[in-house]
Amino acid sequence: MQGYLIKNTKIVNEGTCINADILIKDGRIEKIAPSISTNLKVQEINGEGQYLLPGAIDDQVHFREPGLTHKANIYTESKAAVAGGVTSFMEMPNTNPPAFTQELLEAKYSIGAETSLANYSFFMGTSQENIEEVLKTNAKKNEVCGIKIFMGSSTGNLLVDNPIVLENIFSKSELLIATHCEEESIIKKNKAALEAVKAILEPSDHPIIRNEEACFESSWKAIQLAQKFDTRLHILHISTAKELQLFSNLRPLKDKRITSEVCVHHLHFTSDDYATLGNLIKCNPAIKAPENKKALWEGLLDDRLDIIATDHAPHTWDEKQEAYVHAHAGLPLVQHSLMLMLKYVHEGKLSMEKMVEKMSHAVATCFQIKDRGFIREGYYADLVLVGEKPYTVTKQNILYKCGWSPLEGTTFPYQINSTFVSGHLAYHLGEFNESNKGARLQFMRD
Repeated sequence: MQGYLIKNTKIVNEGTCINADILIKDGRIEKIAPSISTNLKVQEINGEGQYLLPGAIDDQVHFREPGLTHKANIYTESKAAVAGGVTSFMEMPNTNPPAFTQELLEAKYSIGAETSLANYSFFMGTSQENIEEVLKTNAKKNEVCGIKIFMGSSTGNLLVDNPIVLENIFSKSELLIATHCEEESIIKKNKAALEAVKAILEPSDHPIIRNEEACFESSWKAIQLAQKFDTRLHILHISTAKELQLFSNLRPLKDKRITSEVCVHHLHFTSDDYATLGNLIKCNPAIKAPENKKALWEGLLDDRLDIIATDHAPHTWDEKQEAYVHAHAGLPLVQHSLMLMLKYVHEGKLSMEKMVEKMSHAVATCFQIKDRGFIREGYYADLVLVGEKPYTVTKQNILYKCGWSPLEGTTFPYQINSTFVSGHLAYHLGEFNESNKGARLQFMRD
């Protein structure tokens, strides 16, 4: 494998920003020092004026393969991820067919090994009927990122709301359980109430139907189960101020048994944006009123929210142009999440060090990922060089298979110059080197 020496860069890692060189050898970080010279045959990269960050780890994406590849596939979306500085991802089970058996789960890993430019892991899916298959994942606790439960409405038969099934999973799983929390009965009640007074529902009705109460009640239910059985629980895409009262800012993070995630679109958009973007920002849980966005930022900065992710969920342009009740829910975001957060760094909303903590370090800690998520000697060289130069999202530079972004026309103050995946320079100044693929993530669990 090609070796690299990055010179004169600003390394942002574990709460510090230092000027140093970094030597990459055999896929890993060989040395970090103020100045490095070597007799090794390496490619030297001038990092002057650039920040070197650990690659972002996105713990929640939907890459649509198998079965929904008219929207996206693992190759196209991992390529977009790498261009955006995301070096590892964890993908959700709601494909077609869903990842409900060990064989179907391993089939996705095979696709990842063949086509993914980023490092990868895939969640085991749950239904009301597949408890035996779910629990077989215990034997792979160091090879699978976790178990996913849709405790709110979803496509197909992924909804799990049977109390007996939920207790079985929470009491017997040795892996982290990640939950989508929205209370189905509340959603149905809210929708029926609106339909009784409105002939046609609109995108702006989405946060009324999927309101704060629906999120809070479901998250509270998941937390009660986790506390009852001491289960390792991670609640995905928190979207309301009310839910924040359920979480603590306990440190060190590794000691938290219940963790949470916020997604970039809930930190960026509010319900005011439905007027201009409509179905393009329809997602579950819904983007809600501005006071929720304000509270989410507060929860992120005081560590009640542990991770920043995307819930990258691409749909075709035509699927988004349907009437509100039929338009598909989800946004494509993985190519632009890091640049979007860097925009907020530039505006003084959070520090570069805090952003790196939430998009890299905390993900590695929460999921107990082996040798990734930090810039440390001996760790895999999952690295991103970032330059302070304007970058505008256009149709021409969007890499998602769906070909659109709700951020189109947005100009970011920073851009991604280079992305290393396990020591391989996968992306550099707009060009890809696809000769190496990403690796299956490994975990360190007792």
